[in-house]
Amino acid sequence: MPRTRLDDGSGPGGRATRRDAARLEALYDAHAAPLWRYVVHLTGDRAGADDIVQETLLRAWRTPRILEEDPSTTRSWMFTVARHLVIDEARSAHRRREVDVAEVPERVAGDGTDALFEAIIVEEALAALSAEHRAVVVRAYYRGLSVAEMAGELEIPPGTVKSRLHYGLRALRLALQEKGVTR
Repeated sequence: MPRTRLDDGSGPGGRATRRDAARLEALYDAHAAPLWRYVVHLTGDRAGADDIVQETLLRAWRTPRILEEDPSTTRSWMFTVARHLVIDEARSAHRRREVDVAEVPERVAGDGTDALFEAIIVEEALAALSAEHRAVVVRAYYRGLSVAEMAGELEIPPGTVKSRLHYGLRALRLALQEKGVTR
């Protein structure tokens, strides 16, 4: 990993000194190579590892507590920061190759094949019902009639409509199960 020297020793907000630069240089000397190998092991990306190590050192530089500690005692902190950066990069949209587009693409319209097959299966199952049961089920579920409306149309008592609807649905469910419909 190529080593770059600090230009003037000024850090975030102009507060860093030459002493901070020397401490950062000591952190780099002590941890950059092992940190880089660790990140390459995690990602398999050598160029990306350079970026992660650079960002880790930048965060160390921005954390006065780390700069004040002995470089030999900060390794676990730096490896933890690097691991979190790798995780953040893996979760980011950039990593998933997501790109913004000017227009939202049109939705793909279904071909209706599944709906056609379902309609055929339901039609065959309805055909298996008696005429009385089929008349009530079709009026209730396809035409949306109430019990009173069906009773008036079919000229039968409302109790009979409810009974035929109950037994008609039960027979329809069995007919659909025989055809392999499970839902």
